Amino acid sequence: MNERQMLLFSGRAHPRLAEAVADELGTSLVPTKAIDFANGEIYVRYQASVRGADCFLMQSHTAPINKSIMEQLVMIDALKRASAQNITVIVPFYGYARQDRKHSGREPISARLMADLLKTAGADRILTIDLHADQIQGFFDGPVDHLFARPVLAEYVGAKGDRKKLTVVSPDAGRVRVADGWCDRLGAPLAIVHKRRDRDVANQVTAHEVVGEVQGRVCVLVDDMIDTGGTICAAADALFAQGAEDVIVAATHGVLSGPAGDRLMNSKVSEFIFTDTLPVPADLALDKVTVLPIAPLIASAVREVFENGSVTRLLQDR
Repeated sequence: MNERQMLLFSGRAHPRLAEAVADELGTSLVPTKAIDFANGEIYVRYQASVRGADCFLMQSHTAPINKSIMEQLVMIDALKRASAQNITVIVPFYGYARQDRKHSGREPISARLMADLLKTAGADRILTIDLHADQIQGFFDGPVDHLFARPVLAEYVGAKGDRKKLTVVSPDAGRVRVADGWCDRLGAPLAIVHKRRDRDVANQVTAHEVVGEVQGRVCVLVDDMIDTGGTICAAADALFAQGAEDVIVAATHGVLSGPAGDRLMNSKVSEFIFTDTLPVPADLALDKVTVLPIAPLIASAVREVFENGSVTRLLQDR
């Protein structure tokens, strides 16, 4: 009987993270030829046999997001047609996750569409980190390993200073459950920033109210992602207005689109902490931005999946 073979692949969206995962696993990425035709079509060919192998394909959905997604789908299809035994798709940042339900009529549920596309292309399993909404796990017809970056982020924050002065802050009501987990981990109280959003304007928040005691406290604003930075910076301003001594922002995914760089630079927030599920833009090399490695967590999950171990063990300390 042939020994099982684990192969690790990467798209072009975030190769540095894939290389870091390969290093953690003591392996190397399978050489892959990927080119763009003049009209934007993507061509992929693997330069090694994948027949009968357990294949792990990494691609974070970075900007330009639709190109990253399409490249991943093409790569999955290539693996399937080359007789891969199993295809695990590693998506550190899952695109379209914010479109997980219909808020009004005639809207798509694009997070479900993403799951359908991955399954149709040939994915057997999804491994992802900090989905915007937990119910997205149920959109995929197959196993989903939903990892959490909180231990990585919270360990860093907890080691920075006096935990007795920390207050964990949810930037909106929808993140309270996430923030509550931070409170348990850091032994800190909870505060909430209640925001009123203008649904006719994307990324536009009109008002904030702070619920909880933040005066004289070091506030840790926690979220799953920071996109343009408008919501989180406005929430930080509301905390400072209520007498917060300092504000730290911790988020798994640094999407950092459009005006994010200027907003982070001009914010009174002392430090923005992200993991490297997404590449940090080159023009955002600010002293106040800290990027923590997520490769050890991904590599541990890959090892458990390949060895038929327990990914749940990695979730018990979330």
